Amino acid sequence: MSANGQSETLLYCHPDTPCPAVASIKATIGWKQGRTLKIVYTLNGAVDRLRVPPRRSARRANGLWRHTCFELFIAAQNDAEYYEFNFSPSGEWAAYGFRSYREGGSIDNDDLEPNIAVQQSGETLELSAVLRADRLSGIAPEIRLSMGLSAVVEDLNESLSYWALKHPFGKPDFHHPDSFAFELTVPGSKS
Repeated sequence: MSANGQSETLLYCHPDTPCPAVASIKATIGWKQGRTLKIVYTLNGAVDRLRVPPRRSARRANGLWRHTCFELFIAAQNDAEYYEFNFSPSGEWAAYGFRSYREGGSIDNDDLEPNIAVQQSGETLELSAVLRADRLSGIAPEIRLSMGLSAVVEDLNESLSYWALKHPFGKPDFHHPDSFAFELTVPGSKS
C-alpha cells in the first residue's frame, strides 16, 4: 500500500483471448473514508477499436460481462463466501453474493449502488467506482481481504478478451480462487 493509501497493479490478458487494441489495463484500489472502497481501472490502447457501452442512467443490470465491463471480487481471506461487482462504462452495475464457488446470485440491495464515473479519449478508457464496503456483511474492520480485479473487453468484431491479476490454468475464470490475488486490510477497529 502506498503512502496515499492506494495500490496500483496491472491486469493481464488471458493467453487464449488476445486483444491487440489494448496495450494495458491497470487498477488502482484503496480506502477513502472508513470502509468506502475506491477502484479505478485505466485501459490504454486504441479505444476506438473497442465496443464501449454508451452512457446510460445508473441502474442495476445483469449480463454486463457480455460486453466491456470491469469487475471486482471480494472475500474475507480464507473464506469460501465472496462478492462480485460488475461496473459498466454505461454506468450500469451488478452485485452478486456467493456462499462458495459460483453458488449464489444477485444481491438486491440498492444501498450497494456504486458511484461510477467514466472518462474516455482515443487512447484511454478510465472507470472509477466508489463502493460502500461497510454495507457488505462479512466485511468487518481489520480483516484481511482477498480480491480479484478483472475486466472483460469487447472489440469491434464482438470478440471478448479477459483480463485479471492472475488467471488459473485453463479457460478464463474470474471466480476461481487463484484469481483472488490482491490483498487488502479493512480499516477501522473491531469495537
